[in-house]
Amino acid sequence: MPPAAADIGVDPLSQGDLEIETYRVVRSDGSFDAERVPDLDDEDFRDLYRWMLLQRIYDERATKLQRRGRLGTIASGHGQEASIIGSGYALSRDDWIFPYGREAGALLLHGLSMRDLLLYWRGIEDASRMEGANVFGMAISIGSHIPLATGKAWGLELDGEDAIAFANLGDGATSTGAFHEGLNFAGVLGVPAVFFCQNNQYAISLPFDEQTNAETVAQKALAYGVDGIRVDGNDVLAVYNAVSTARERALEGTPVLVEAVTYRRSAHTTSDDPTRYRSGDEVDEWEERDPLARYRAFLERTGRWGAIDEDAIREEVESEFDEAVDAADAVEERGIEELFAYLHEEMPPELERQLEELRDLLEERPDMYEFIEQRPKG
Repeated sequence: MPPAAADIGVDPLSQGDLEIETYRVVRSDGSFDAERVPDLDDEDFRDLYRWMLLQRIYDERATKLQRRGRLGTIASGHGQEASIIGSGYALSRDDWIFPYGREAGALLLHGLSMRDLLLYWRGIEDASRMEGANVFGMAISIGSHIPLATGKAWGLELDGEDAIAFANLGDGATSTGAFHEGLNFAGVLGVPAVFFCQNNQYAISLPFDEQTNAETVAQKALAYGVDGIRVDGNDVLAVYNAVSTARERALEGTPVLVEAVTYRRSAHTTSDDPTRYRSGDEVDEWEERDPLARYRAFLERTGRWGAIDEDAIREEVESEFDEAVDAADAVEERGIEELFAYLHEEMPPELERQLEELRDLLEERPDMYEFIEQRPKG
């Protein structure tokens, strides 16, 4: 039998020894810490509200399109607008965003067209190119993009670029092997990367405290020698400050893991029924912390709200969405030659022969088109 335990001075390190602040600028009632308000001009303060409203309207309209069979399964950012827009607003257009599916507003803010974003959710392969913006394709496989963000950040450093790789992820992704590999590699190399976890309290249907025993996501940074920041994810100014600071640290050679504490008020995706795993009272409680209402209260307290015409913004965004839908609908159907065109840099003779053979068959038997699904091309 082993000897009885004795007090021999072995003091294990416990997470209870850590004190992790949740950084905040604006409180739920609109009151704020004046010393923490970012140095933005009035137009920027108003622009933040417009982008948050755009995110909400986009999610509402995209969900309706999906219900009508005009989009595939989508993931809404309803309730997470402050995290999405506050982080996106803090980035440079030279930075590279690695999205995880909910951050439509940040991608549009970064230069992606709304038409292409809609085409992506229609399953159009070309839309995955994310043309016109430094944006990688969506990481549908949870956490899979995190090592890629580390690799891209390493490449940016090797090329001497003044830019970072910015990976969006949910709290569930922090329980994947790819998360730990990506952060460990980032810490070892000291790459310019920021890992932005939107902790919306659920990994699909699993509550945060059931998929990890860590009290916070931010503390996980310490295991890999990177910085950790925990921020109120429903406070757009706090998120802006946190990500701005994280970006600066990353450019100096210290990667940062930012945990934005927020809440997903909608379903995980349009294929999900959240009433099966959470209560209405919980949703109502978080609705009282609504990020748009909180930021509006701040704008009212600081005398900036009077210059904002919310109805005009809504009308403008609705019109922008309508135009994007029309543009997506107008995209031409792809031709049968695309079955062969992208397999090689130059089409080899054998594929040219097969293409001509198929063309001849369709000319001779036009009824064969009935068996060909021609999806739109982005």
